[in-house]
Amino acid sequence: MDKKIKTVGLFGKYQDQTVAEHILRLEEFLLGRKLKILFDQATAEHIAGAKSPARPRDAIGGEIELAVVVGGDGTLLNVARDLARYRVPIIGVNLGRLGFLADIQAEHMTMEIGKILDGDFQTESRLLLHAEIMRKGRIVHTAIAFNDVIVSKGELARMIEFETYLDGEFVHSIRGDGIIVASPTGSTAYALSAGGPILHPALEAIAVVPICPHTLSNRPIVFSSDSIVEILVARITEQHAHATFDGQSTFTLEDNDRVYVRRSEIEVELLHPSGRSHFEVMRIKLHWSRKI
Repeated sequence: MDKKIKTVGLFGKYQDQTVAEHILRLEEFLLGRKLKILFDQATAEHIAGAKSPARPRDAIGGEIELAVVVGGDGTLLNVARDLARYRVPIIGVNLGRLGFLADIQAEHMTMEIGKILDGDFQTESRLLLHAEIMRKGRIVHTAIAFNDVIVSKGELARMIEFETYLDGEFVHSIRGDGIIVASPTGSTAYALSAGGPILHPALEAIAVVPICPHTLSNRPIVFSSDSIVEILVARITEQHAHATFDGQSTFTLEDNDRVYVRRSEIEVELLHPSGRSHFEVMRIKLHWSRKI
């Protein structure tokens, strides 16, 4: 974080009334530090008593030097994708259990954010995924994903068929429920539940994880993040298939659509309290044992 912080954007969990108390307390704290505050408009609509103005999501990124997201990892994923092109660093405040990304607990947020504003923090960059869907030689949809891009079957309990390629080279064909292309951040999300590997967030890598493959030898594969993963969806005329991005947006696929996933040119900068340990977070979230 190189910029001097003058304006802070506040973002809350969508349509969640429980964030109001915490965000208003945070606003008061930041105003006390002589900072300008801008609310995300969708957040402000559900908060009474705010003193600061609001801006639409597509405008606020160009006016702030820091974003504070109050909610959880899902809220942070949503905000991070929208702000990525502005390269605004993000602090995550978690209202529930400790999050993988939103790792400041609400009861400690003013103390921890105060330390960060005073220069006592850790910073890390997380890669994003860029997805394109090609249909009959034309790009029909593009999206950014923080966690993962997923190609999966629709409502029917039938498997779908697809082929995977890496930088244009055929890798394998799979019949199953789908396939996950995950960033290191997303390796601890759906990909982990599907039996994928845990990637350290500093790795420049992408994991490709089949979902319930018919052939059990179809195992997760880890590629360089410089690679382009291509998924050709085949023979789905009697079955629906979808491409899903971070589990928060979706696009309906047709037979012979091609889904291309590569590393995005932009990254997300996260700010954490000093002394944060990635493996401590893992131990808490995944209930790993501690030292004997």
